[in-house]
Amino acid sequence: MIPYKRFCVIAGFIGFTSIGVAATEPGEPEENYKNLRILSKKTTEDDMERIMYTFNRALGVGCAYCHYTTRDETTFTSVDFASDNKREKIIARKMMKMAISLNKKYFDTKIDSRIRTNPVIWCRTCHRGHAIPKQFQ
Repeated sequence: MIPYKRFCVIAGFIGFTSIGVAATEPGEPEENYKNLRILSKKTTEDDMERIMYTFNRALGVGCAYCHYTTRDETTFTSVDFASDNKREKIIARKMMKMAISLNKKYFDTKIDSRIRTNPVIWCRTCHRGHAIPKQFQ
């Protein structure tokens, strides 16, 4: 009787282990972002969320301000993050280049392409929570 119990325990252990291994999904590969020109192509999802959240706070806007959106017949709005159809996105890229250049030239602060270094001059310096800085309105 004991060999039968031992066999059942071992068979059950092997069965549950193989089911567990088969049920687990491999880790999702890092998302490759399309149409990145200033930021690194190796930007992680966490870095991208941090950077975009910083822009949202500094400009007081949401994703649709810079990114092209479409509305389906089911009233579902989708955002095309890779599209360059909005003028605001082009301007944002120019502003990022300008801020990176100013930080390097005047403050000797090298901003990496994942923006992990805290810049001295950044969006918030002029915008202060407004899409168009108040001095230009």
